[in-house]
Amino acid sequence: MEKVISILDIIFFLLIFLSVSYLLFFAIFSQKKQDSHYRPARKKHRILVLFPAYKEDRVIIDSVRSFLEQDYPSDLYTVTVISDGMSIDTDEQLRQLSVMVLNANYQNSTKAAALNLAVAHFGNGSFDIVAILDADNHTQPDFLSKMNDAYDFGIHAVQAHRTTIGGDAEVALLDSVSEEINNAIFRAGHVLFGLSSALIGSGMAFDYEWFARSIPKVSTAGEDKELELLLLKEEIFIDYLPELYVYDQKTSTSTGYYHQRRRWIAAQFDLLRKGLPYLPKAILTGNLDYCDKIFQWLIPPRMLLIGLPILFGSVMLFLDWTRSIKWGGVLFMLIMAFSLAMPDELYTTSFKKALRKLPLLFLLTVINLFRLRGVNKKFIHKRQEEKE
Repeated sequence: MEKVISILDIIFFLLIFLSVSYLLFFAIFSQKKQDSHYRPARKKHRILVLFPAYKEDRVIIDSVRSFLEQDYPSDLYTVTVISDGMSIDTDEQLRQLSVMVLNANYQNSTKAAALNLAVAHFGNGSFDIVAILDADNHTQPDFLSKMNDAYDFGIHAVQAHRTTIGGDAEVALLDSVSEEINNAIFRAGHVLFGLSSALIGSGMAFDYEWFARSIPKVSTAGEDKELELLLLKEEIFIDYLPELYVYDQKTSTSTGYYHQRRRWIAAQFDLLRKGLPYLPKAILTGNLDYCDKIFQWLIPPRMLLIGLPILFGSVMLFLDWTRSIKWGGVLFMLIMAFSLAMPDELYTTSFKKALRKLPLLFLLTVINLFRLRGVNKKFIHKRQEEKE
C-alpha cells in the first residue's frame, strides 16, 4: 500500500508541478503593462450584437436598456435578443426598446443553438462585426467603439475584460477572484507573452464573415472553447482588452457553483478530446497558440490544484516527512501565482472569510469529476443552476 501511495505521489506531483509552473509563468508576465489602446478607427463598421437569453426574464430588459446607451451610431448596430423560454410580456418589452427578438424553442437549449439561429436569420454579408454578451451583462458606453477600433486595426477576435457586478456571498466572492486570476493568467499574461487570449463566453467580438461560416460547427454548451479551437486552427490571434469592462453576475451558492463547474469541466474535457487529434499537425506547423491551448486544458481544475498539494503533503508528512517538502514548495508556488494575478482591491476582509468555503468547493469539484456525462449538451442559466 505504501508503495502504491509513493507512485501516486510522484505522478500527481509531476502533474501539479507542471500545471503550477505554467500558471506562475503567465502570472509573472501579466505584471507587465499592456497597451490595450488602438488608434481611432478610420471607419465605423456595421455591428450585430447578440444576447442569447434562456429564461432570463429577470435580467434581460435592464441589460439591453443599459447597452442601448452606446456612443456608437445607432444606425450601424443592431441589438438582437435570442429569446428562449421567456414570456411574451418580456419579448414585447424588448421590442418596445427597438430591439429585434428572435424566438427559439429547443428541446436541449444551448447558447450555440441560439447563435446559429441568429446567423441563419441574418445570413452572410449583413454585418462586419458580431459581438456576444450574456443576458445579465452590462458594459461601458464605448464598448462598440473599442471593438470597432480593434477590428479596423485588423484584429478579428477580441475578448473584453469580464468582471463582477454585485454578489457579496462568499461563493460569489471566490468566483469573482477566480475570474480575475483567469483574466490575468489566461488573458493578459498570454497576450503580453505573444499568445492568444482565452475566450470567456461573453464580452467577445469576431469578424462577422468568419463567425457566420464557423458557428455552424459549434454545438455544445462550451461554445467559447469550440470557437477558440476553430480560431487557433486558422491561426487567428485573439486579443484581450483589459480596460474594456463587461460586468457579469456571479453564482452565489455552493449548489450553483457545483452545477456551473460541472458544466465547465465537462466542456473542457470534451473539447480536449476533440482538439488532441490536431495537435501533431499544430506541432509540425509551429502553431504555438494551438499547442498552448491543449496544454492549458490539461491543467486540473483550480480547486484540485489547491487541495491536492495539501492532501498529499499531509499524507506524506506521516509516511515520510521529507517527501512532504516538495508539496509545500509547489503550494507556495501556487500561492505566489494567485497572489500576483489577483488584483489588490480584492484582498478584503470578506475575501479572507470566504476562504473557509474552499474545503467544500474542493469536495464538490472532486464529485464533479465523476458526474460529467451528458452535462455538456444543454444550457442552464445561473438562476436555474442555483436552484437545482
